Amino acid sequence: MNLTNLPLEPRQVVEVDWCDRWIVYHRLQELDIPCSCETHQPLQAELSGPTAMIQLWSVTKQYSSSRQELIDWLKGCWNLNKR
Repeated sequence: MNLTNLPLEPRQVVEVDWCDRWIVYHRLQELDIPCSCETHQPLQAELSGPTAMIQLWSVTKQYSSSRQELIDWLKGCWNLNKR
């Protein structure tokens, strides 16, 4: 998911694999991000600001990236903190 070109509008369609959308939906609910996920419909989230966008990015990254990509990303974060 590319959030850099995502305009801040009240409701956004979130492209998530159908098998992961309920997990993402429940996690967004836990983060108090208003969202809806109806049967045979895409997940929609209400992004009220930059924090909600970052949280959405983080949650979707967990399910759209491979385990190795997540490991490499985390190692890169640790390397930046060591500098």
